[in-house]
Amino acid sequence: MGAGAQQSVRLNDGWEFLRGDLGGVWEAVRPVAPGDPGSVPVWKPVRLPHCVNARDGVDPDVNYYQGPAWYRTRLEVRNPYAGGHVLLHFEGAGQSTDVYVYTTKVGSHVGGYDEWTVDITDAVAAFEKDTAAFRRFGGRVPVSIRCDNSRDVQRIPSSMSDFTVYGGLYRYLDLEYVPAVWIDNVLVNAVLEPSLREGRVRVRSLLSQAVAEQVKVRLIDPSGKLVKAADGDTSFFVREPRVWSVDHPVLYTLEVSLKDYTKRVSFGFRNYEFRDHGPFFLNGQRLLIRGTHRHEDHAGLGAAMTEELMRAEMIQMKEMGVNFIRLAHYQQSRIILNLCDSLGILIWEEIPWCRGGLGGPVYQQQALRMMTNMINQHYNHPAVIIWGLGNENDWPGDFPEFSRDSIRNFMKRLNSLAHALDPLRKTAIRRCDFCADIPDVYSPSIWAGWYRGIYTEYKSSTEEEFKKVPHFLHMEWGGDSHARRHSESPDKALMSVRTGQGTDERTGDASLYGGAARVSKDGDWSETYICNLIDWHLKEQETMPWLTGAAQWVYKDFSTPLRPDNPVPYVNQKGVVERDGTKKEAYFVFQSYWTTRLMAHIYGHSWPVRWGKEGEEKMVKVYSNASEAELFLNGKSYGVRRRHSQDFPAAGLRWKLVFQPGENWVRVVARKGDARVEDSVRFVYQTAVWGKPSRLRLEKMDDSTVRVEVLDGKGVRCLDAANRIHWGLTGDGRLVDDLGTSTGSRRVQAFNGVAMIHVEGKDFVVSAASEGMKTELLIWTR
Repeated sequence: MGAGAQQSVRLNDGWEFLRGDLGGVWEAVRPVAPGDPGSVPVWKPVRLPHCVNARDGVDPDVNYYQGPAWYRTRLEVRNPYAGGHVLLHFEGAGQSTDVYVYTTKVGSHVGGYDEWTVDITDAVAAFEKDTAAFRRFGGRVPVSIRCDNSRDVQRIPSSMSDFTVYGGLYRYLDLEYVPAVWIDNVLVNAVLEPSLREGRVRVRSLLSQAVAEQVKVRLIDPSGKLVKAADGDTSFFVREPRVWSVDHPVLYTLEVSLKDYTKRVSFGFRNYEFRDHGPFFLNGQRLLIRGTHRHEDHAGLGAAMTEELMRAEMIQMKEMGVNFIRLAHYQQSRIILNLCDSLGILIWEEIPWCRGGLGGPVYQQQALRMMTNMINQHYNHPAVIIWGLGNENDWPGDFPEFSRDSIRNFMKRLNSLAHALDPLRKTAIRRCDFCADIPDVYSPSIWAGWYRGIYTEYKSSTEEEFKKVPHFLHMEWGGDSHARRHSESPDKALMSVRTGQGTDERTGDASLYGGAARVSKDGDWSETYICNLIDWHLKEQETMPWLTGAAQWVYKDFSTPLRPDNPVPYVNQKGVVERDGTKKEAYFVFQSYWTTRLMAHIYGHSWPVRWGKEGEEKMVKVYSNASEAELFLNGKSYGVRRRHSQDFPAAGLRWKLVFQPGENWVRVVARKGDARVEDSVRFVYQTAVWGKPSRLRLEKMDDSTVRVEVLDGKGVRCLDAANRIHWGLTGDGRLVDDLGTSTGSRRVQAFNGVAMIHVEGKDFVVSAASEGMKTELLIWTR
């Protein structure tokens, strides 16, 4: 075979799935006659990637499934390499996995997020010698896989981690053919000199076994030009290298060959520095880190996101202006790392040691193993600048004993291991003050305006924490918002919140009950409030020349078993997009500060009805990066405003207008030099005053959507109503109620007196119920 003969095939199709356990692998492969009463439950055809908890992770009425599940398929094995090996490469499977070829167990793995490989060569050969079995399976090789995400306190992540610990083959699984000796990994150490005029490359190839032959190395620049060719693992210099940056993420390619096998990896030249008690520098220039966080989670899929969805999500982030992402709270798909390399997004990646305390030797060995795998598997990515050692490790709960000394000692082990494996990158942790001196970079807890304090305390709190450690980077800020909920008085809750008492998150703050007054408990969870909070943070960051940067929590709403009482049950709603990727208003606040491509967005595209008194002035805000903007109400100009980032809110692009009762049309024309962009919204202005919510009104909106309104006794819509709605359906249809979105949950709080849900089918009855009100029914026929 030629140099390109190695093969890797994604095993997406031809799978069957069973949620539950078997008595043994024989039940997955034994011959079963039709109608055999001894047969196991029915297997369901599925496509990979597949998540056991794709739907039940956000089911408001049950605990999500944690237990064993089985997958099976039949593989056609045709290795092009004489004497070669057949491998199954798992890009991630949750959380403990056993792999079988026919009835032979060929491998196991503990850990749901790092990659791993099983060599099935011998088991395939043995199966092919079993003539009867080989014929029965039509010359294909039966592979069965058992995944198990059962609760286990001696396995990370902890069930207290505030994200769903998914099960299943939720990342891609690859069938790989390799020769008798293959290149298992290539580690590229690329150092860019401070002058940016010279790069040094050191190559280390890891072979499957020791051989006398030398590997051959070829270095190719971003334009496809051969830069260097050499024999053996080597070190060499590159003059005038093209430099990787967030604006110009150029990549070099390294080809390492051994006889007829070639492995290709990408890397980039860049350097970075956290100045002591100062800002962050990339390639010698100050860069304000503008970040967010990502969980591997999506509506209707759980963790089983396709490559196409991942790409769309990362492009959406980049278009918001993100130049940094913390991968929370575990090693994520190689696809995400590749996208960050190519898009220009810096990375903090961490292992899932998150909350609960510290377990015993098995627990600790898993954490050390996952740290080793994460670094070795993602070593070459120029986007990675930080290896995370843990998250919120000051949060006890899984074990009777909580020892700060034990946690410190283990944190030191992790830190030493990370530096031994990768001396060039930084280490970091978030929120464990008694370990703040151990890693290179530390992030305390600062949640100004959400869990503690008010958002105007953000700058002073940050500056105080900044002085405590040499390298500070603020991870996690923001707050929850119920998509489509808006407010005419969003900051009202701030009046009851005590100031000067700190802005950190403390035990119990995430609860919606009890404790001190705080916006997370006492606020309205409106998009309006969160936009103000974000607006304030971003305008302040522009006045903090010493700041390394910060990352808002979190880019996308995600599933968590710890928040059953949220407006969307079991969903952390701090995202700037919903769980299906639908943008909330906050997305555009970030765009207005972080992007250069001209944009303008009038606040309230999902706010169809505003309210107030007739003749009352109301504020219209425009989020834009334009120099100036002109606003029109019902065709009449209300003047031009110039943008100034420190003129809060909306950087001065705000107008006080008097709406007419009924329909209104607002349009903005924003300009920067000769460029211009427009945006417009239409809404109804309601002047009718409502009383106490007393009844529901249910109606069909279109061919797939039902809406319920909360009304008072006179039939006036209660525009501030947040009653919890319980949807139901009887007949030949189904509610699309398992998405974990504002319009995709069986139980959900109303937004501005309204709730909506999508339906499928043709003949059924939909019901909407709310405590204290009569249940409403709607007959649906097509």
